[in-house]
Amino acid sequence: MSGHSKWATIKRKKGKNDAARGKLFTKLIREITVAAREGGGEEGSNPRLRTAVLAAKAENMPAANIERAVKKGTGELPGESYESVVYEGYGAGGAAIMIEALSDNKNRTVAEMRHLFSKYNGNLAENGAVSWMFSQKGYIAVARSVPEDDLMLVALEAGAEDISDEEDVWEITTALQDFERVKKALEEAGIQSTQAELIRKPQNTVKVEGKTAEQVLNLMSALEDHDDVQRVFSNFDIEAGELAALTA
Repeated sequence: MSGHSKWATIKRKKGKNDAARGKLFTKLIREITVAAREGGGEEGSNPRLRTAVLAAKAENMPAANIERAVKKGTGELPGESYESVVYEGYGAGGAAIMIEALSDNKNRTVAEMRHLFSKYNGNLAENGAVSWMFSQKGYIAVARSVPEDDLMLVALEAGAEDISDEEDVWEITTALQDFERVKKALEEAGIQSTQAELIRKPQNTVKVEGKTAEQVLNLMSALEDHDDVQRVFSNFDIEAGELAALTA
């Protein structure tokens, strides 16, 4: 298990004990607002907005909050202006890292990203430095309570590329253009997803261990906790036993 799957598992465990739901709601609201601003306020014609709203509902965000965020994006209500920005860099041991952020002050955000990378023995790189190591994919997580045979029948028939067992969930990977179709097929079959989003999947991995692994995990966590950061992806690989010790 490596790359996105590794970090997705860590985030799920962290989320179960993370009381800072306000910060999560802030990130979700920003994504809904920007999605509505860039693609309109109708979920049916705006896949990014539809995905953002589903993510918010999965976290039990009140409908009024979602509606208000959409209206801020469409200009029906006043709100801050955020820009989408992607940062690239290297963590300790050469682990490639990509960051998707929404910022209202890109000069401030890039300075803070550079500080975090430096703090954990990494470095912020130029655009294009590591993006070629990642492929954009659709990602859907489904509870392990769903029988594997039932899940495979629906997902693979709809065009899923792969289904893997990642400890506490089934993880489904799709090509970018098949994401919506697979997600819809699961919904129509009565199979609920716990997470559905577009990801950047690493094409290769870098193994890290010991102090280096600790620095990579600390950097990833610090980036995720930053208010402007929406999602972080990496190609690090850590042995299961060492990961368990570092995240205990």
